Amino acid sequence: MSGQSFTFEGRSVPFRPGQSVGAAVWAAGDRTLRTTRGEADPRGLFCGIGICHDCLVVIDDVGDQRACITPAEEGMVVRVQQGAVPPPAVAAAGHVGPGELLTTEVVVIGGGPAGMAAAAAATAGGAKVVLLDAEARVGGQYWRHGPHGLGAQHHAVEAFTALRTAVDGAAAIGLLTHRPRHRVWRVDPEGGRVVVHAVQACGGAGGEAGGEAGGGRPDGGGERPVTVAATAVVIATGAHDTVLPFPGWDLPGVLAAGGAQALLKEHQVLPGRRVVVAGTGPFLLSLAAGLAQAGAEVAAVFEAGDGRGWARRWRSATAVPRALIEGAQYAATLARQRIPVRARHIVVAARGRDRLEAVEVARLTGEGRLVPGSARWVRADALAVGWGFTPRLELAQQAGCTLGVSHAIGPAGAAAVVADAEGRTGVPGVYVAGEVGGIGGAPLAQVTGRLAGSAAAAWVRGVPSAPDGAELAERRRLSAFAATMHAAHPVPPGWVEALTPSTIVCRCEEVPADRLRHVVRELGATDPRTAKLLSRCGMGWCQGRVCGTAVDRLVADVTGRRPGGFVDARPVAAPVRLASLLDPADTPRPS
Repeated sequence: MSGQSFTFEGRSVPFRPGQSVGAAVWAAGDRTLRTTRGEADPRGLFCGIGICHDCLVVIDDVGDQRACITPAEEGMVVRVQQGAVPPPAVAAAGHVGPGELLTTEVVVIGGGPAGMAAAAAATAGGAKVVLLDAEARVGGQYWRHGPHGLGAQHHAVEAFTALRTAVDGAAAIGLLTHRPRHRVWRVDPEGGRVVVHAVQACGGAGGEAGGEAGGGRPDGGGERPVTVAATAVVIATGAHDTVLPFPGWDLPGVLAAGGAQALLKEHQVLPGRRVVVAGTGPFLLSLAAGLAQAGAEVAAVFEAGDGRGWARRWRSATAVPRALIEGAQYAATLARQRIPVRARHIVVAARGRDRLEAVEVARLTGEGRLVPGSARWVRADALAVGWGFTPRLELAQQAGCTLGVSHAIGPAGAAAVVADAEGRTGVPGVYVAGEVGGIGGAPLAQVTGRLAGSAAAAWVRGVPSAPDGAELAERRRLSAFAATMHAAHPVPPGWVEALTPSTIVCRCEEVPADRLRHVVRELGATDPRTAKLLSRCGMGWCQGRVCGTAVDRLVADVTGRRPGGFVDARPVAAPVRLASLLDPADTPRPS
């Protein structure tokens, strides 16, 4: 440790440079960060990236601070936030400084694999670029890291190094300006240009690629408005974990798979001493291998699928050999550590007093239903669970982009931005890259980023784009692989069978499953939007980002329709102030 510390509930908590408040508190052994307003139940870290708001704390007498994304600072005084609303004495508003106006040719939103690739390609095409990133460092969730740089848990380090070199090189010659710790809240295409509105956390450094953002807190601790006017925008906002409820999923110690990964990669903190990894998808193997390499005891990996989907689409599966090799390496790591991987198993409950103590798992039939009498308990102090990923579509929809069902995402009906092969949307000057156009993984995100960045640069010059044929072929190949991956790892219907009437579905508004089912069965809600209005599911801090998939699927389960209605597929009439802070279901519809 560096010798730096802050106080949490009157106790001194040491932290490393770059660690968040939440990570430092977690490393110190504390799990409760806030309590619910209803039963005063404990809540802790969950998403790990500022989506779910389960980690709200009071810092220096200012409440509603997200511990997972607030950098730890020497001398902070941190307290558990009691209930949903801070007491009047700690509800002070943060200072908002004077605004800043930037002009450029292309603005890229998001510094992950897609955003880095788009920025590099746009500058290679001669365009001046401003790269806005909510994080302190480029890399996104895939290459999330702290000041220590990438570690053993990171993958494709060579690709990151190449992109970072390209971004740094463009910054050195004045073609690129990187602005970390800038949260974009509004995108307005207007009059042949695009105006992007963001807030910069006080103390955030800007102007250099990879510049560190020091000091300041993103919520209430001081912000400065920043407006960027550009000819084109590439929206590369990435994705967050898809999670589904089960009894006890709101206990401290239960984390989204990406939240566990964020603790490990960025903060070098183990999510627990004995960890269960569960859900579906290749990411589970990657996470479990990383946890084992970092010294955690991984009790088991419980995968809902059984691999048959890969066999049925073997041509697409074998078309990306490096993905198969990477998967084999993860499997070998787990085998060496003697970590069991159980197919056709899901978590059906979590148990503990004020934190996770044990996880209940059950077997599934070939049709994805629970096998009666198959449940058993596994001792664990941490559970990392994930059902794939959900695109972050708010800004794209607010900009007027049309949403549709992405073929890459598969038959579940999840939404993505409708765009052509170069990321060109129906809104002039607006391009998308990466997971916003369909969940496909980091290699596909980089390809779509390069295509979108090049197309945006051509738009700025007023010339037709000329996409590279090899890039388009690679995009098709990786998209086919992504479709196979999603078909091989569907969400099984058995997860609904595990819900009890009191199981919390919406963590923010504390809505149980029986209330949601009541508004459908008794009050006549026939779609997720109506169910949301009548039950308040999805109307809290996260605006449905966490519970949206569950609400959609539960309403579909009761009504017998297909899921896919929680996100409105129609574009939002722009401009709409503050709309990107809302779930798309809350934004005004076109008249």
